[in-house]
Amino acid sequence: MKRIEAIIRPEKTDNLIDILEEQGVSGLNITEVKGYGSQKGHSEMYRGVTYRIRLRKKIKVEVVVEYNEVDKIVEAIKKAVGTGEIGDGKIFISDISNAIRIRTGEEGVKALQ
Repeated sequence: MKRIEAIIRPEKTDNLIDILEEQGVSGLNITEVKGYGSQKGHSEMYRGVTYRIRLRKKIKVEVVVEYNEVDKIVEAIKKAVGTGEIGDGKIFISDISNAIRIRTGEEGVKALQ
């Protein structure tokens, strides 16, 4: 099994969820995160004072899939969230040695279904 983590623009979240559902992904986790990368933050003005906002709001989406599903899911993520501009995000892929469904005790791929 593999864990796919995608750091994406917040406005692309619903589109990503729809495409992952079409690909048969039955569960995922979403976390609101802040990060610093190529965008280098931005400036905002409040009551005449300019503030530099270094950390940008992003969404982290995590999904665990079978090995043979990785390429399909990665392509779906890129299609769903890509704009071709700085700030589109990153995708990280890592190994998962096991998954256990607490309720039933099922392990491995059966726990993902």
